[in-house]
Amino acid sequence: MDSLDQIGSQWRLVVLHDLQDGEKRFNELKRSTDASSRTLSRVLDDLQNVDLVSRRIEEDAPIATYYRLTGKGEALCPVFDEIEAWADEWLDGDPRP
Repeated sequence: MDSLDQIGSQWRLVVLHDLQDGEKRFNELKRSTDASSRTLSRVLDDLQNVDLVSRRIEEDAPIATYYRLTGKGEALCPVFDEIEAWADEWLDGDPRP
């Protein structure tokens, strides 16, 4: 499926989910996801290439790079909410019959 090709890797999902909270700097994403710099750079490039994430560079000292979800990326937020609700019901605590 094309949709899974765009969002399907573990790191892509982690970064997309993390950006639900709003715009973040590269180092903030690195800390919150525990991804290596190389992995995070690759994932962010991939997500930009499929228009799920946008990048903004602030030129003032210190120079900073910010990432945020695009409209296309924000459209995934309800999907993440549903996955979290499913996990809360079926994966946390005792499984229900």
